[in-house]
Amino acid sequence: MNFKLTHIPKRPEKPREKGLTMVMDKGLSLRQAEDLISSSKEQIDLLKLGFGTSFVTNNLAEKIKLYQSANIEVYPGGTLFEAFIARKKFGDFRKFLDQYHLEMCEVSDGSIVLDHKEKCDYISKLAKTKTVLSEVGSKEQGILISPGKWIKMMQNELEAGSWKVIAEGRESGSVGIFRPNGSPHTILINKIIAKIDADKILWEAPGKKQQVWFINLFGANVNLGNIAPNDVIPLECLRLGLRGDTFFNYLPDNIIEDLQNPEGDMAKARKAIKNSN
Repeated sequence: MNFKLTHIPKRPEKPREKGLTMVMDKGLSLRQAEDLISSSKEQIDLLKLGFGTSFVTNNLAEKIKLYQSANIEVYPGGTLFEAFIARKKFGDFRKFLDQYHLEMCEVSDGSIVLDHKEKCDYISKLAKTKTVLSEVGSKEQGILISPGKWIKMMQNELEAGSWKVIAEGRESGSVGIFRPNGSPHTILINKIIAKIDADKILWEAPGKKQQVWFINLFGANVNLGNIAPNDVIPLECLRLGLRGDTFFNYLPDNIIEDLQNPEGDMAKARKAIKNSN
């Protein structure tokens, strides 16, 4: 931090197990990646090369090395995993990870229909040599999964070896744990966290209102993903109570009462200054 402020929530230092920020790179150039690192490397934990962009991104190896040198864990989007699986090329997917020295990967079935036992088998095999994130939920609007099924799939995938389970929200923030209008499925989320440790879940939350909702529910150190590169610093300010949406989250009651009381000490001081001018 550049200077001291009181009543700022403590954030774990990297590498951390909670309070993760996962950023989605949908095709940044090397120069843009360098700029992102320069501005936000301390705030970014995970960097997802979105969907299948790894297949067409220029200078892929150089970009991966660049992020890794900044202590940012890089992994390809789950859609790329699904593209390999749909073509029955799981072995080639593993070779791809090794070729680019990727120590993390994502296992998902948001676009393809995959038997859950088979999905867990893929997780188990990959977890022997890689850190695995697995994603639960469909990318299609209108496909509803019961809370019980969400919970069971998350439990099974964590037991199979997933480091974290991702709650699907997509880059649009309008499917999975969100309604088409972007508002959270509160009943679903509350039922999930009643059974699953919230620190084991990474919530995809690309929209500011969604980020605020999760911070208000879990606090500064909630795991959030699908964050746009330009939103990393704004999100950190939300976490720390340095934006209007979360400004009062960490201030003690006496300060809040004084700020809201027209006859409080601070109000009186401001009035005295105004009168003196």
